[in-house]
Amino acid sequence: MKTDKGGYWKTRKAKLLKTYKSLSQKDLDFKEGEENAMLAALSDKLGKSRGELLKMIIML
Repeated sequence: MKTDKGGYWKTRKAKLLKTYKSLSQKDLDFKEGEENAMLAALSDKLGKSRGELLKMIIML
């Protein structure tokens, strides 16, 4: 994912929190350079592959 200069992740994060009640703010904390770890944790928590997760985030 790209850096969050335009609020892209902030918007997606809000939509993910609304859609998936099992997610927390901490699950979706975006830290530069740690995107892979966050995506891996989200994939495990939601039971989706990395590709499915990325596609879902883009479609929000």
